[in-house]
Amino acid sequence: MCTCNDPNHSHISRRDALRAGVALTAAVAATPFVAGSAAAQTADRYADPAEPALPPSDMKLDLSRAALVVTDPQIDFLSPDGVTWGVVGQSVTEHDTVANIERLFKAAKAADITVAVSPHYYYPTDHGWKFEGALEKLMHKIGMFDRPGALNLDGFENSGADWMPQYKQYINDGKTIITSPHKVYGNDTNDLSLQLRKRGVNQVILSGMSANLCTESHMRELIEKGFEVAVVKDATAAAILPEGDGYLAALTNFRYIANAVWTTQEAVQLIGSAS
Repeated sequence: MCTCNDPNHSHISRRDALRAGVALTAAVAATPFVAGSAAAQTADRYADPAEPALPPSDMKLDLSRAALVVTDPQIDFLSPDGVTWGVVGQSVTEHDTVANIERLFKAAKAADITVAVSPHYYYPTDHGWKFEGALEKLMHKIGMFDRPGALNLDGFENSGADWMPQYKQYINDGKTIITSPHKVYGNDTNDLSLQLRKRGVNQVILSGMSANLCTESHMRELIEKGFEVAVVKDATAAAILPEGDGYLAALTNFRYIANAVWTTQEAVQLIGSAS
């Protein structure tokens, strides 16, 4: 239940949220935006430009100063049991995002480089916010990433705020940095940059969820703070809604802003060859 005192702030159960996600998936699938020969349209839409105008990347991976950063590797974003699956499931499945993130975890751990996870959590006090953006309103309404308190893990195991089960061996190994939560999208509200700087990191291999929200915001904030950032484009995904394809929006900005845009295969090979 919502702990907020605002009578206009509605909060729905996870079951209702999942049902709403299924309904929204059906509505989205019925729109011209994703209808027709979806596979061909998607391949064309996401393909690299045949004749790019921007200069190619000259980023050289140096493992002595590099880290893998994964945003929101959590059930609510990446699992059919999560409250957002109805709108992100198509993108997550298409890009094989879950498996690709795990490939990055494995490669980073094998190379013994810094690994950091920047999670998203909401506590009861966060439901008392007086104003929110469109996606914030939705996340609060469906109970996304909810926890009973900053110092309370009751009900956390296998909840929507928990890690994907296959990632726990990497995240809970006592070596991975788990930052304080970011509260909207970017890491300007948590201690990620501090943690990386304290370890001498200034290169970041960035992945996680979701592409045009937390992942893109982390990319922008890290670059503004002087980090060199390579985004792994198929180790992320995003919602597809009538308002637009979040993955396509992010991919455009990754190409414009990031120091490099890699596939998972490219990232894994670069990490391995630099070891």
